[in-house]
Amino acid sequence: MAMNKFNVFHWHIVDDQSFPYMSRTFPDLSQKGAYHPFTHVYTPSDVKMVIEFARMRGIRVIPEFDTPGHTQSWGHGIKDLLTPCYSGSSPSGTFGPVNPILNSSYDFMTQFFKEISTVFPDAYIHLGGDEVDFSCWKSNPDIQKFMVQQGFGTDYSKLESFYIQRLLDIVAATKKGYMVWQEVFDNGVKLKADTQIHVWKERPQYQDEMAKVTAAGFNALLSTPWYLNRISYGQDWVNIYKADPQNFTGTDAQKKLVIGGEACLWGEYVDATNLTPRLWYDILLNCTISRFIDCNTVPGRYRCDE
Repeated sequence: MAMNKFNVFHWHIVDDQSFPYMSRTFPDLSQKGAYHPFTHVYTPSDVKMVIEFARMRGIRVIPEFDTPGHTQSWGHGIKDLLTPCYSGSSPSGTFGPVNPILNSSYDFMTQFFKEISTVFPDAYIHLGGDEVDFSCWKSNPDIQKFMVQQGFGTDYSKLESFYIQRLLDIVAATKKGYMVWQEVFDNGVKLKADTQIHVWKERPQYQDEMAKVTAAGFNALLSTPWYLNRISYGQDWVNIYKADPQNFTGTDAQKKLVIGGEACLWGEYVDATNLTPRLWYDILLNCTISRFIDCNTVPGRYRCDE
């Protein structure tokens, strides 16, 4: 990253499959949720080392703890955190997203993000909010009753917004700013003015989303064109190089709200045999992304080298 003048490492540190982050407050999260509780975890010293290694190279580390979806691994270590799914009138034995109707869920999040705010010094935390599957919520009779009480009808995006808004308040209380995936914005969650919206969908029509986000006055970060793990045939680097995060219909003021782009590398089709060549797409991406960052607009926030 330093060799290619990238200055932010977005660390998607946990997901459905595994919870490798070793929490001091809730050690069972990694003890029961990681692939292995000793060999496949990030210890506090590991995390500290990564943050310091990055800092010495001018790179910020922004962790992502994605909820309420992508949380299956969380449920192994925290009792009653996930929503019990039903098959007809009986529990199916499976679990869905974080249970948004229990106070205990928010008590846990309050303690957890208090820890995270002290471990990671950056001013921002990425809170995810993407790809929430509503089917389990829809099956649960307690959730159904709560929906009626709240006047949500059958619009489960309102329930997701209910959860996200409470989570944002919890994180704001730690004096951290937050980034969210675009679904949070799309679902109409009330957001602070300094929220950063991470656009990743609508390929290749992401320009409409960028226009909507910036028209609402939010900073926009674009990832849609730069998924390094995407499988395609032929010279896909051409489209990667040509992508312009400011290529949408909007005012100059809107264009200035585009803080740059992010190259994402997910692990479904990446292992030790192809990690290096995929990462080195960054050489091309540097030419594409860095020239859109205006250091004069946000002094001290970005390192620009033309």
